[in-house]
Amino acid sequence: MFEPVIAPSGTLLGLLQRGRGDGTLHALAAPRTEALAALDHCVLHDPRQDWQVENRSLYYARLYLDLHGGLEAIEDHLFGADDLLDTEECRTGLALSVLGHLASYGRRDALLLLRRYTATGGNWAWALDELALRDDDAALRGLADAVLARFPATPEGDAALAAAVRDAYEPRPWRLWGEDPRDAVGGRVRAAREQGSFDRWQRQMRPTGPRPGWSVQAVFDWAQQGLERGSVLHVPAARCLTAVAGPDDRPLILEAARGGPDGARCAALHYLVEGRDPAVLDLIEAAAGSPSRTVAEAAVAAFERMCGEAAVDRARGWVHRPDALGTSAGGVLAARGGERDAPLVLGALRQAVRTDGPDALSLYPLVDGAGRLGIGCAAPVLRHVYRETASSALRGRAARALAATDPSFRTGFAVECLWDCEETTREVAALHAETGDVRVAERLRRLAADPAEEDEVQTAVRSRIGPDAPAV
Repeated sequence: MFEPVIAPSGTLLGLLQRGRGDGTLHALAAPRTEALAALDHCVLHDPRQDWQVENRSLYYARLYLDLHGGLEAIEDHLFGADDLLDTEECRTGLALSVLGHLASYGRRDALLLLRRYTATGGNWAWALDELALRDDDAALRGLADAVLARFPATPEGDAALAAAVRDAYEPRPWRLWGEDPRDAVGGRVRAAREQGSFDRWQRQMRPTGPRPGWSVQAVFDWAQQGLERGSVLHVPAARCLTAVAGPDDRPLILEAARGGPDGARCAALHYLVEGRDPAVLDLIEAAAGSPSRTVAEAAVAAFERMCGEAAVDRARGWVHRPDALGTSAGGVLAARGGERDAPLVLGALRQAVRTDGPDALSLYPLVDGAGRLGIGCAAPVLRHVYRETASSALRGRAARALAATDPSFRTGFAVECLWDCEETTREVAALHAETGDVRVAERLRRLAADPAEEDEVQTAVRSRIGPDAPAV
């Protein structure tokens, strides 16, 4: 998947791509044609950096409802020629999820599109999962012939069907189809479910990896062989070392951590971290400067798994390093440091924004740390991250940090956060937004009545508008 192109944060398109609450508010105030064009662009060109941790579908579905938007653009996107050529889920996944939410709100046109796409579309399994949560039994049973026709009655087709049944996110349609009295439907599905169970049993009976009685050197060899095959086995190998290594093996493990083959060296570092070996911090520092990227990254990862004051104390000395270990040290101080470390965390936060911009992965722990430590001086940087980042997950963290550091949050960003795409951000807003704003009172009531809203958000809302809460 190509990196999404994100418009500037001050534009309507940029706000909607980021999933900001202001995106909805601006769209409702903009000319309807312009707002729908921007909304369609977002749904057809997924703007998320990581769809596994960022939400947009409910946010966009609610805006379609508010704008009384049609689904013609989504229909053209789903059933265009590209659907036959581009089989990546990321091309259609967001659009299908939006249709799923619209179907939950009673939009029959969305439900019909999902049924049609399940029968003929390339990403049919995603559409079927959406229907499994929302459609009735009769309609799902009616899709059985179309879906099973995708799998020819050959050994290869039966194997593909077994894999589809086994990997289905929502099993409800397959259970319904397994009850079909026709052998071509119910018989095939039941056989596929049995084959999937048998395949899992076979994998469990043929484990690959360490065996009882292995030596420390055998574990090192296994880790190295895995690395040469492209499999990163540092952490599992470290667990194996915990099972097989004794006190007499420490010299061999220290030697591997100092200069063994990459796979063995990485496994040894992780093992020594888990055992809190007194020599491990010096070994991590040496490994972080290794010309091998694999070793350097493993050293940083091993350091981040450490707990205890020794790691925090060493992080205070490493935080100024201009490499990955210095970045990691800033994150360790943000997560586990004390009040005395607030200036170091603030410096690391400012440096990360200056050097890597508002979307840097290193910002996640630093933003959390600014909130945890209550660093009031960090508020201007946090506001910048909130406005500019393309990641709704990072923006949510910035909102939580601002709630702890910025007195103006209650009357500022907290208000727009009630319309944010992330439920955790809406929850923060529900707890903090100043109810003197008429928009806040109305939005809280709407969230409380929305059946699609998350339980945590509604719990926060009820704490503000319940019978024992102050008047809203």
